[in-house]
Amino acid sequence: MDSRVALIGIVVEKEESVGELNRILHDYGKYIIGRMGIPYHKRNINIISIAVDAPADIISALSGKLGMLDGVSSKAVYSKVV
Repeated sequence: MDSRVALIGIVVEKEESVGELNRILHDYGKYIIGRMGIPYHKRNINIISIAVDAPADIISALSGKLGMLDGVSSKAVYSKVV
């Protein structure tokens, strides 16, 4: 299957979900190119971006699992590079 480059944007509103979020990211670690996290204290949230290189179904599964966590929103943006 062809690999895609994508960016997954994550907003964490509930700190209790961070442990499970990190476990999921660890499970998909071989696909992760890099990660940047920004704590936004004014709004009491965390903003995380994950760059990945993986088949589209893996990217979709990862973003979906993250988005199902309580207090976590996620969205994948795909590069046109195949």
